[in-house]
Amino acid sequence: MKLTLLTALLCVLTTATPAADEPFRPEAGKFPPLEKAHTYRGELVFVDHPNRRGSLRVQGQGVFRRNDPHPFAMLPYGMVRYHGAPADLRDIPLGTVLHVRAYLPPDPKISSVPVLPVNNKDKDADHRRGVGVAPAENHVLLLEDEPSHCQREGMVWKLKELDIQSNEGMMIATREPKAGADGKTKEETLTFDAATRLWRGRECLSLADMISEGLWPASGKKSLDGQAVLLGITWKPTLGGVFTRFHISDIWLDDTAIQRAAHLQAETHKAFIRSRWVPGWVDAVEYGKFGRATVTATLFGGMDTSLYADFKKGSRVLMNGAENTLKHTEGGTSGPSQMASQGSILEVTDTSRDAPPLGSSGIQIRFETDLITEGIRPTRVVRIRPTNWPDFHMPREEYLDSGKFSHEDRFPTPAIFPQY
Repeated sequence: MKLTLLTALLCVLTTATPAADEPFRPEAGKFPPLEKAHTYRGELVFVDHPNRRGSLRVQGQGVFRRNDPHPFAMLPYGMVRYHGAPADLRDIPLGTVLHVRAYLPPDPKISSVPVLPVNNKDKDADHRRGVGVAPAENHVLLLEDEPSHCQREGMVWKLKELDIQSNEGMMIATREPKAGADGKTKEETLTFDAATRLWRGRECLSLADMISEGLWPASGKKSLDGQAVLLGITWKPTLGGVFTRFHISDIWLDDTAIQRAAHLQAETHKAFIRSRWVPGWVDAVEYGKFGRATVTATLFGGMDTSLYADFKKGSRVLMNGAENTLKHTEGGTSGPSQMASQGSILEVTDTSRDAPPLGSSGIQIRFETDLITEGIRPTRVVRIRPTNWPDFHMPREEYLDSGKFSHEDRFPTPAIFPQY
């Protein structure tokens, strides 16, 4: 299938090499190398979207349903991908199976999720769950659903055979390179049912539609001859005491279908970022007199190119301090715009064609302001928006009241996560 423009932004990344033997902890002001990330996947079971964190039921070798939900937090520059396009955690339905690239907490003292022993991924969770279902690497650089993962790594699902009984059934398939099998693929058995959506061009079909068109039988088996598709994968309780069996929520049958899904998700995310501002961090501050300063900042990556295009030399922007969860830390009584530093962009440096590290857009801006704030310091996370974007008043849970906030506060604290 053809890759969308959004997916092409990630194509500079080849399949990552296995994680290093030694656990890796990111440093402030540096984007961590992808090859140092620990890789795993699991089912999304809880989301705290204002704080960019949640819990996954991580896949291991044991009985999947027994695995305790495992808390994770997005790094401030961490990227979420859904349907092959940029996303926010709020966009992903619970139950979705996600692929994870994650590290140890950069600073355990301010982690918004529980901090675990460094070697936790090597521990056996009493055999019934298996090894590696609660890794200490719970700060995420990249979180992506199945079609996003396949597109980025140049993979497709090849459908081999289906077996339908009473409006539900099993499908045998393999995930393999688009160019052809590499000898490492193995067949997987996945379930589907009457709620599974099949996308063909601009149509959304159901199991009943496939049967009525004569493409699938009403009951019994049918060979699918290795038909190449993209799958949306979830998990649901399975009969028969099966350790792990995943479920197909969606099947994209052609290029048009997945490109349309990516386009719709990209539009959702663009509207979201315009109302919440582009995140980044401060590289340097040159202080002047009476509150004046020139600020150099790098914009975080993973967003639609049209958002970055609005950062132009001579245009005016607002910059506000943010927490590592990307919450604005200067809220005032009317929201972040009231307290933000304003100024004109002096220079834009774009190195995005040079394959910047994952998490970075490769775009750096310098702007001058006559009122620098406490939150705008080197290595600090900030949020930035061009003044020609709408001045939305964001919901109260997405910024911190600057009159009451202290650096010790968490909203809410990591204690919300149960200790299993």
